[in-house]
This record gives sequence, structure tokens and C-alpha cells, in this order.
Amino acid sequence: MTSATRELAMFPLGSVLFPGMPLPLRVFEPRYVAMLMSVLEGSENEFGVVLIERGSEVGGGDVRFGVGTVARIVSVEQTEGVIALVATGGARFEVVRWLQDDPFPRAEVRELSPVDLDESTPAELSAAEAVVRATIARASEFVELTWPADIELSPDVAQRIWQVTAIAPLNSLDQYALLRSTTASDLLTRLVEETQAADALFTAGWGSDLQDGGDLPD
Repeated sequence: MTSATRELAMFPLGSVLFPGMPLPLRVFEPRYVAMLMSVLEGSENEFGVVLIERGSEVGGGDVRFGVGTVARIVSVEQTEGVIALVATGGARFEVVRWLQDDPFPRAEVRELSPVDLDESTPAELSAAEAVVRATIARASEFVELTWPADIELSPDVAQRIWQVTAIAPLNSLDQYALLRSTTASDLLTRLVEETQAADALFTAGWGSDLQDGGDLPD
């Protein structure tokens, strides 16, 4: 059954937000300050995050990808002209249509179903996690990474899949491709392939092209 659509304030970023992962932001651009004030006046404290395809986060005129993640605000501090907040990734969505950007970006979105799990998922996740952790350990010899190889992750399989994906030292386009996955098997297979490719880049000395993530939630 197709899920219903809803209107969502949108925050295009140069990075991918995965479900269950934290998003720390310092917001100062007037239109996004206005967007967050509008969101905080509501009851859900949610906005959408999508990856920018072309352009920049500041100034408008950017081109955006069509799949993103709902971000729910969990803490916020406001000083003159700046809002510092932490949000957590929730459900994934697809953009049905973009609405006017004035006074801030908005879109009509449809929630995507969680990735399908099956009896093979725990074993596939364990194997993928081993590859990701080993790559982080080797990559840390070449570049400074946010994630330690021994970082503790959630015991819940559905949440751990996204955490393992998020800590893998991949660039934003590879992360976006993983965000669009429909099954755990496809997600984990591609995660292993992309992580092994990243491992080869680190070994060859090209690891600076890859992007780090943020902190895990407590």
C-alpha cells in the first residue's frame, strides 16, 4: 500500500543523514533560521534532510537529490543570529514534488518503507561490519577519522545496519546510493563493495577524498 504524502520543511545539506544517526547543526542563514523557528513552533519538531547534488548549502540555487531522511530535533540552543541544534535521523522519504523555496525550502514527501530483513540478515551484517571496522582501523593510519574501529553500536539489527553504514568511511554519493536501498541484503552487499573500494583508495593514498561522519547517539 502506498503511504500518504505530507508537506515537510527541508534542509538540503552536503552530507547524508542516515536513520538513527545524529545531526549536529549550527544554523545562521536567515531562511533556515526562519525554517527552524517555524518547525519549533509545531508539535513534531521535524524537518527533512536531502543531499545537495549541485550547488552549496548557503545562498540557494542548489540542485537536490530526491531521497532523504526525516530529522527530529532533540536539543536546541539559540543565541543572537545562530541556532545550534542536534537532530536524529528517522524514517527515509522520497520527494514527490518540491514546493516554493520562499521563505524556506519545502517539499511534499512520501515515507519509504524500512529495508526488508530476512533470516540471513544477521550473518550478512556481521560480515559487513567486520569489513567496515577493519577498513576504519587501516584508514586511521593514513587520515584522521571520526569513528574508532571499536566503536560500540546498537544491538538492534535494524538500527545497527544503518549505524554500520554511517561509520563506513565513504563519500556522500556512495552514502546516498546506500540510503536508497530497499533490502538489507542489497544494502550490505553494496556496503561491502564500496568499503573495500574505499580501503584500496586509502592504501593508495587517496583517502582524503572520502567524507567522515558525526558522533553516534548515546
